[in-house]
This record gives sequence, C-alpha cells and structure tokens, in this order.
Amino acid sequence: MRVVTISVITVGLVLQVLTPVLASESATAVSGEAAWQRLLEGNLRYVAGAATQAHRDAGRRTEVAKGQHPLAIVVGCADSRVPPELLFDQGLGDLFVVRLAGHVIDDVALGSIEYAVEHLGAGLIVVLGHERCGAVGAAVAGGEAPGHLPALIHAIAPAVAAARTTPGDVNENAMRIHATLVAQGLAASEPILAERVKAGRLRIVAARYDLDDGIVTLLP
Repeated sequence: MRVVTISVITVGLVLQVLTPVLASESATAVSGEAAWQRLLEGNLRYVAGAATQAHRDAGRRTEVAKGQHPLAIVVGCADSRVPPELLFDQGLGDLFVVRLAGHVIDDVALGSIEYAVEHLGAGLIVVLGHERCGAVGAAVAGGEAPGHLPALIHAIAPAVAAARTTPGDVNENAMRIHATLVAQGLAASEPILAERVKAGRLRIVAARYDLDDGIVTLLP
C-alpha cells in the first residue's frame, strides 16, 4: 500500500490559496434586510407570473463558476413543490439552499449553514415552511414509522405538542410553530450564528409558503 504524506508546509500553502478566495466570495454580501426585500420582490414576480428567470443563462454559469456570493440561505423542506429558486425568482448562485423534509436541522445541515455565513458572507437565513407539509403531517398523526422516519418525527414533536394547545388547524399550526422554533434555534446557535445575530450582521426569519397561491409570508 502506498502511503501519501502531506507536509505542514503543503497544508500551509493550500490555506494561503484558499483564504483570499473565501474572503473574495464574501465581499459582495448584502444586508439581511436588503436580501429579504429582494426575495419578497422575486416572490411577487413569481406569483404574478412575471418571473424574470434572471441569472440562469450561460453567462451567469460562467460567472459563478469562479466563486459564489449567495444573496441568502434558505432552509426549506425537501418537498418537490417548494423549490426556493423558483418561488423567489432567483438563479444560479443567488441562494444557498439547505433542504430536509420538514425543514428539520441536524448537525450536518447546521454546518452547511455556518459555512455559508462564515465563508460566503450571507446575511440572511430564511426558514421556509409550507402548508400541507407531509413531514409535519406524519408527526401530527403519530404512531409507528418505518426506517429512519422516527428521527424526523422526533425533531418536529415539540412543535406538534405546542400546536395541540393552540386554536386552529393542528397541522398548519405545527408547521408554523416548527418553522419559528427552527429559526429561534439557529439564532441561538453558538458560536457562529448567535454572534452575528447579536452584532446585527445576520438576520434570521421564519416564513410560510402557500402551495395554492404561491405567496410567501413572514411568520411572527
């Protein structure tokens, strides 16, 4: 077996090459408020059937091949009906998207989010829930679940418990509460996210996507 050794000098050279790249990628970051307004404007275009479909041509592909400057991070559900790039009318390199069923966050997803904040300079995180979410519905229904589904249901369980004591539709309330809890958890996540939130360099919001009319609304 051939053993490959990497010297400390080699590692140092690699880090020297990567550092300016990471710095340049975060140089064009916009504020969280400005990013949120651009996403809302994009959603209005999408709802009106007037999506620009900008940043999706060969020129944009060539541009972002050199580095990425995402406008925002979207933490969304894996549901095939909720593609962030389409419903916010964004293109290549505009969004850093992390999607798991029920917009659940685990350590790997959190690490991905931290990377986009720390190294790409994203100033906005949107936790995007949606109506009639299957993962939330499964958590509300309860009972036995096969495979690894119990882990998913367990992550949503606190929201379901709170929803059962809230007037209104349990599934809808559970989705809204879960999105809010995820956003709050991210805002309190030490050390990277919480520090930037406290410093006013990162905004984290929870939002709801309507499957029927396509509208994204901010959750309280």
